[in-house]
Amino acid sequence: MYKSLVVPVDGSIHAERALAVAAELARSGGATLHLLNVPESAPDNIGILVGGSTEPMSEVEREKLAEGMRKAGQQVIDKAKAAVDLAGIEVKELVRQGKPGERIIEVAEEVNADAIVMGSRGMSDLRGMVVGSVSHRVSHTAGCSVITVT
Repeated sequence: MYKSLVVPVDGSIHAERALAVAAELARSGGATLHLLNVPESAPDNIGILVGGSTEPMSEVEREKLAEGMRKAGQQVIDKAKAAVDLAGIEVKELVRQGKPGERIIEVAEEVNADAIVMGSRGMSDLRGMVVGSVSHRVSHTAGCSVITVT
């Protein structure tokens, strides 16, 4: 049935539930799970937001921030893997920076996913209510099936 599933994880209980559903789907059909975390890229003028300089970040500062975000993304993936039994399932891990909705769809296309299995809400429930949820955006623009888990 499914051979390739993308599962975005963000540390939320909804993402953990989605991973559990994806694991069962993968087990029943021998699918590969692509666990994905998407830390949002920091704006160029982040110094203003944290009380620092109004100058744009240097390339060294930007790379240092990006590396920290990649490490944090890997920790989110590791936590998700520890929460769900993935024994016997091929799992690939991806951390991509940017806008979550866009990156989820890009990865689904890259890995030729049959479906994206994701939580209905993530860690930023308030932001989702204000600007629209990532799951809503993905379900309306993905080129593959989207399974939303509550």
